[in-house]
Amino acid sequence: MGFPNRSTRRAPHKAGRALRTAHRPHPTLWSLKAGDRCEILAYDQALADKYRIRLMEFGFHPGESVTCVQSLAFGAPKIYRVSNTIFSLDDEVATHVLVKLIDGDG
Repeated sequence: MGFPNRSTRRAPHKAGRALRTAHRPHPTLWSLKAGDRCEILAYDQALADKYRIRLMEFGFHPGESVTCVQSLAFGAPKIYRVSNTIFSLDDEVATHVLVKLIDGDG
C-alpha cells in the first residue's frame, strides 16, 4: 500500500558498478593506480550533465593529461593532478571518465 515498489528504487551497489565497468573498451579514471598517467578520452553517457560540466570547469577536458597522485584502499576518494592542480574524486564520478593510459617512458 504505502511501500514504494522495490523495482523502481535505485540503490548504489558497488558490485553492480564493477560489473558495468568491466565491459568498457577503455579504462576509467577510477582504475588508475598512484603514479599512473593518462589522457582523458571522453565521459560515458551515464554521467549527469551537471557533473560533466563541473569536471570540465576543473580542467578535466578530453585530451587533457591526468596523473593519479594517491590511491588509497577501501574505496576512499583518489587524488588526481590536472594542469598543476590537485583534485579529489570518488568512484561515483571517476568511473564515468574514460581514459587512455600513457606509458611512463614517453
